Amino acid sequence: MSSGSERPHHRPMKPGDRFLESVAGGVDPIQVREAADRAATVLVRGARSSDDPAVAERLLHLADTEGIETIAEVWAGSPADSLAGCLWRLFLLRNWVYGEPLELARQFDAGRRGAPVARVVAGVAEPPGPEELKALVDQVLRGIATSDFADVLLRAAAFARVVAVGRAALEYDPAEVRHTLVLSEQLEAAGHLELEGRLH
Repeated sequence: MSSGSERPHHRPMKPGDRFLESVAGGVDPIQVREAADRAATVLVRGARSSDDPAVAERLLHLADTEGIETIAEVWAGSPADSLAGCLWRLFLLRNWVYGEPLELARQFDAGRRGAPVARVVAGVAEPPGPEELKALVDQVLRGIATSDFADVLLRAAAFARVVAVGRAALEYDPAEVRHTLVLSEQLEAAGHLELEGRLH
């Protein structure tokens, strides 16, 4: 084998090298978290104070224009009881509905019989087909700019709870049912924090 085809020899990287490189040239994770929190505050609190109806539409389509991956980079690591964490869960919910509308409609339909109170809070049209669920989740996210944020969170929580009940009724993997139920519980808890004025 000729020397031209050989890869140049590199000194093995030690386990701490990447960390040190990130400290020297990367972004401080604390600064990223603070920026994410500020952005979430501006989006939620600023949207509510705006009289521009286009703000709600821009918020609704944020994941479409920026990409769910970009939003994940900013907010996915935020606690569930923070504005940033709430926004991440809301956009994730919308992305899920748009990604699997037929299956979500089936799960919701199965769950609404077992969670009638949550169904009323969720406010979906009857029958709950794919387009009706898309309309519902869009209506919920528009509420970030047009209604009480606590109501947005509680409606999203109710929707997730109905889906969790439906998944259980359809004998989904218990872990998947639990994940959906946890999402519902997190959104509901955040909604109550918002009602108390303690969600930041």
